[in-house]
Amino acid sequence: MCTTYVAARLAERLQSAGHTVERTLLVRLNPAVEHKTRGNAALAIHTEAGPETALAAAREELERAETDDSRTNPGAVVADCGPDSIPGGVAEFAREAVRDFHDIEDARALADEHAFETLSRGNGRGLIGALAAVGAWEAFEEWTYEHISYRERDRWGCERDVDLDSVFAAAQRGYPGVWDTVDRVEGEAVCVPHTPCPILYGIRGDEPAVCQQVAADIESEPVASSHLFVTNQGTDLHLRDSTIGGIENGRAYRVDGEVVDPPETREGGHVFFDLVDDADRLTCAAFEPTKRFRERVRALRAGDELTVCGEVSDETLKLEKFAVRDLVTTEQATPDCPDCGNSMKSAGRNQGYRCRDCGTRADGTVETLIERELERGWYEVPPCARRHIAKPLVRGGFDDVIHPER
Repeated sequence: MCTTYVAARLAERLQSAGHTVERTLLVRLNPAVEHKTRGNAALAIHTEAGPETALAAAREELERAETDDSRTNPGAVVADCGPDSIPGGVAEFAREAVRDFHDIEDARALADEHAFETLSRGNGRGLIGALAAVGAWEAFEEWTYEHISYRERDRWGCERDVDLDSVFAAAQRGYPGVWDTVDRVEGEAVCVPHTPCPILYGIRGDEPAVCQQVAADIESEPVASSHLFVTNQGTDLHLRDSTIGGIENGRAYRVDGEVVDPPETREGGHVFFDLVDDADRLTCAAFEPTKRFRERVRALRAGDELTVCGEVSDETLKLEKFAVRDLVTTEQATPDCPDCGNSMKSAGRNQGYRCRDCGTRADGTVETLIERELERGWYEVPPCARRHIAKPLVRGGFDDVIHPER
């Protein structure tokens, strides 16, 4: 099952009954929380249907979607007010759900405070996401879109039949308004999931019409239905600005610092380095699934000044992107003999250097230029490794030049 599918079906059910549905929100919550679904999605349907009608329809759809998985704890919240008049406390709850944590009891109490109708299964953890989705339209200003196409029911769990050439061609025509559809270097159709869920493919972008056109240009097995979502995907809303000393596990940050030592590649192909600001130190990592992004990280040197972005867990920041603010471009090296050009040798402790052929002497090392593979500006993980909520560089709005991945 898939939360977007349940929401799309509920929205279509309300529309079929004659109720207006203004939009369907797809809200990605804090990707670092322990208890989450794979994409940690919460959905909201903005409709003029009355609370009793909406609650009854939601109840039936949740019952149809129930599974035997004990980790599935869905919830629904019905707010008897418009999305633009959501109480401030509920909007703040949504902001914190994207950047922080909530308890089930807090969600229940806040819903009760505003007389919102609720229903849940299991331990009711889904109420947290449901209430956050209710407050999201008031909480956030930046939105993108995703057009999701769904499979016929009897094909769920089977291998998807999608023509990759048509996906890459459609992605090329839609770029850059449509992004993270494919990963050209890895040869992967990012828009096609690998899980046994109802989704056939999802097209993300900045304009609904372009997303829908790219979807229409893809050749595939039959599309049973499709739905357009307004979403916070690709916005970086999960990131908070901090110093290294203010960082906590389970949250995502944007932080400045200086590389301490050369990056180290460890077992499994994961790359690590430490960043320091003042007296505080933070380990940063580019894990194997980030593929070629690791080469960007390996090109760093001690002394480089960076802004890094990513989720923190186990005291380690998992890199989503970084900006090079200043590069080390020189280093101290053994001098060459000005007469013969050969490299000088140490003349002894505190005695400088001497050319063994010419006898020429030098007092110490000399400063030489370093050729760097990196330039100033922003670098990012490739589309195949990007989190739903992370902002692709091609969307713009960054404070330096960008080096986007395709």
